Amino acid sequence: MTPAERAAAEIFEIFTSGDYERIRDLVTDDFVDHGAPPGLPPGPDGYIGVLRFLKEVMRIRYEVHDVVAAGDKVAIRATVHGVHNTDHLGVAATGKPYAMHTMHLYRAEGDRLAEHWGVRDEHGVLVQVGALPAPTLPSPLAVRHR
Repeated sequence: MTPAERAAAEIFEIFTSGDYERIRDLVTDDFVDHGAPPGLPPGPDGYIGVLRFLKEVMRIRYEVHDVVAAGDKVAIRATVHGVHNTDHLGVAATGKPYAMHTMHLYRAEGDRLAEHWGVRDEHGVLVQVGALPAPTLPSPLAVRHR
């Protein structure tokens, strides 16, 4: 197991346990979460703030499907399970459950994580909670071939 893989796995364990102070030993002092809301500080304090919001306000849980590591990077494919209980996506809370596909990429410096990029299917969440209509595919007869 690479240092990046070990640290990323611990982040997901910490998210489940709520023992956020352990993050200080896993991320660099200038850690950057590229998907964090504007205004959060870099480093452990900003990342702890993001994870606390996800766990304590949004009350989500992660289901990890795949972990792939190479060199100083680790990628994680996961599903987030939650209930739409906030208006953070610009839509009043509906109370409906959702499952959101996510991908995470971490880059490590030594044995600590230095950067995180996250990709989330927020459009899919909005469809699941009824805020957007499900996309429809055109009928094969309606598609013109050129």
